[in-house]
Amino acid sequence: MKFRFLLWAMGMLMAKASRKNPAFQQQLQDKQLVFQLQTLDGKVARHFTVKDQRISSKGGTHPEPAFAIAFKDADFGFATLQAKNKQLAFMQGIQEKSIQIKGNPALVIWFQGLMKYLKPKKKA
Repeated sequence: MKFRFLLWAMGMLMAKASRKNPAFQQQLQDKQLVFQLQTLDGKVARHFTVKDQRISSKGGTHPEPAFAIAFKDADFGFATLQAKNKQLAFMQGIQEKSIQIKGNPALVIWFQGLMKYLKPKKKA
């Protein structure tokens, strides 16, 4: 349940950033694609549509995502996406085959670059 909520929240944050953050919008320029995050069994999945410098998301799988990141289970997906060092967590998960990437790996790197724009701003 936590993983499903986290994916929904990521969708909301990315949608807001795509409307209000010029740096985030710049990352979306010339991108028209669908990507998804899911569990390996597909029971928990959410796909994200990038179109016209905006991101929207829907629950469930998409028939042909440009890339998909599949976590071994919902708990592992939640822990990985909440890790302090996400890049290290992803690399370890891929090496241990706890994370599978389907589709274009270059787009996965692009997606990881987007994540830095979703961090909450620190109060002064």
